[in-house]
Amino acid sequence: MDESLVRPRSLADEVARLRAGRPGPAAHADRLCGRIERLDPLLHTFVPEPGRPERLRAEARALVARYPDPRAAPPLYGVAVGIKDIVHVDGLPTHAGSALPPGVLAGPQAAVVDRLRAAGALVAGKTVTAEFAGGAPGPTRNPHRPGHTPGGSSSGSAAAVAAGLVSLAIGTQTVGSVIRPAAYCGVVGFRPTYGRIPTDGVLPNAPSFDTLGLFTADLAGAALAAPLLCDDWRGDWRGVGRGDGHPEDRPPVLGVPVGPYLEQAGPAARAAFREQLDRLAAAGATVREVDLLPDFAWLVRQVRTINRFEQARSHVDWFARFGNLYRPETAAGIRHGQSVRPEDYGTALRAREHARARLADAWAAAGVDLLVAPSATGPAPLGLGSTGDAVMSLPWSYAGLPALSLPAGVSADGLPFGLQVVGAAGADELLLARAAPLERALGGPVG
Repeated sequence: MDESLVRPRSLADEVARLRAGRPGPAAHADRLCGRIERLDPLLHTFVPEPGRPERLRAEARALVARYPDPRAAPPLYGVAVGIKDIVHVDGLPTHAGSALPPGVLAGPQAAVVDRLRAAGALVAGKTVTAEFAGGAPGPTRNPHRPGHTPGGSSSGSAAAVAAGLVSLAIGTQTVGSVIRPAAYCGVVGFRPTYGRIPTDGVLPNAPSFDTLGLFTADLAGAALAAPLLCDDWRGDWRGVGRGDGHPEDRPPVLGVPVGPYLEQAGPAARAAFREQLDRLAAAGATVREVDLLPDFAWLVRQVRTINRFEQARSHVDWFARFGNLYRPETAAGIRHGQSVRPEDYGTALRAREHARARLADAWAAAGVDLLVAPSATGPAPLGLGSTGDAVMSLPWSYAGLPALSLPAGVSADGLPFGLQVVGAAGADELLLARAAPLERALGGPVG
């Protein structure tokens, strides 16, 4: 690993410095642009943007003029954020990692960007995505090992946070596109409950699954950003797990979903997971095996049916006009979706509602607070021809549950592992809070 490429920065620390005027937003933007200019020719985390320094400098000046006293400014004052290039941003074209004319893909600014800008954030730029947030990789490299994939499809967002180009980046997850790249790049990835962050202004992949998420260096950064982006954030759970007397301040009961699901992880991931569980148990957590997914192979088929059918429907007009411009991986997925019968799609949607109910009942009967599992089937694979396997995130995305990937050590050759922590539907606040002692037990950020 080239140590200069891995330098994740704490969002909370950055916010504190900016609000203290050390540095101001303009100087901060200049430093960020300088690091992007130095590192991005190798890492390819950002979509190239002529005039980025001038644009950011002008936005920073306007922000200072609007909030002359940074202590009275909104919570993300001056923070520069990376935005996945399927999310519309006023003034920046959306390419979606594709060869389609950007004008065809244009649309109004996404609500998530409105919320970031209202919170005082600056847009550092568009981050590289796999084509249309699918399986055709972009050029982004893993900062820990540039010959390895950073994961996807939110490749650029995860790698930009790992490299310290930004302290906060936005991604999306249909199946595993936040959790897996966070694990591969050694940062925190947070995928909220399905629907907690509005997806208007985001190019669709499979709308029944598509969920906006975020990347930060640590859990404190995710806890700072999530209330600003998620709808109806409830209460202050920051004391949980810190000995502050909260009624939920007790060691968590962690459920390990054994069986065919866990067997999807490779030997290295399973060995690392056992070590992670030992550390969590030593820190006071109760670890309990649970049988939640006995019909895992069936579940995979339902996800594939819904995903491909909706992907084809999302691209019906563009693919008819520009099918020759799509990459082979994306085109194959769309053609597969075109072959799915509407009645099979409807059956899969109805089956999902029953599966969600069964999962919730089994979870309650097991008496666990959170589920834990490997974030990915192993460390980041060698090569840039694939973004890796999303299967470890599949059941939780299917059910629309909130999930985190926490940095959880490294392999023998220095590639990060992630621990996936899954919460109950709608309990995003409690998930972030109760994960705090887990993060401490695991040792925190990689880098």
